[in-house]
Amino acid sequence: MSRPPARFERIAFLASRAPEAEKAREALARRYGDADPVTADVIVALGGDGFMLRTLHKFMNSGKPFYGMHRGTVGFLMNEFHEGGLRERLASAEVTLIRPLVMRALDADGHMHEHRAINEVSLFRQIYQAARLRVLVDGMVRLGELMADGVLVATPAGSTAYNLSVQGPIIPVGAPLLALTPISPFRPRHWRGALLPDSATVTVEVLEAERRPVAAVADHDEVRSVHRVDIRRDPDVAMQMMFDPGHNLDERILREQFVH
Repeated sequence: MSRPPARFERIAFLASRAPEAEKAREALARRYGDADPVTADVIVALGGDGFMLRTLHKFMNSGKPFYGMHRGTVGFLMNEFHEGGLRERLASAEVTLIRPLVMRALDADGHMHEHRAINEVSLFRQIYQAARLRVLVDGMVRLGELMADGVLVATPAGSTAYNLSVQGPIIPVGAPLLALTPISPFRPRHWRGALLPDSATVTVEVLEAERRPVAAVADHDEVRSVHRVDIRRDPDVAMQMMFDPGHNLDERILREQFVH
């Protein structure tokens, strides 16, 4: 009987707080063992997309591959859950590289905050008044004034998340692009955003920051009352996400574009 690849001998199982995820982790740990994430060959996340994002953030610099199984609500980033044949599934899985954004946000007190985002960096109005924003790309002003609820920059992996819900474009995961998408724009009313090379640095300056405060959010890390936010792809981080053949992220993103 052939043995699975040695690199998948040690599997770390992580589960969300959902009862079905905890139950799945216990069953899988009994069957395959449960390694420490630090020494594991692969990290298996059990839950929904939110839990997978938290897992990716926590172990972003570990160099470990990630394999998700759906035991939560939304499962776009997850594979189907099956208890059996896990090592064989891991051995045949296809790998997609996920490259995060890095956000550097300057707040009203002059403090700089740095966070990373796998899906998107978003700027939102904090009060009832629309935000007034200036948008620069690689230091050049491209939009002198945007009045809107906000604006976001999405990665290809995140293009089917919040970006899609605000009418942003879906980007194939391997495309070297970022989506720059307004959130409920008032002026210019008909501007629907732009596709940018992933080498670009997007800078958003907040106009009338005291009167119209704006928050910046990198996935789930929020900075309140920002004055300026710089967003670019992190050149030093690439995470390996593993998907069953025929269900990789490229296929899912392509399929999403034909959903009625």
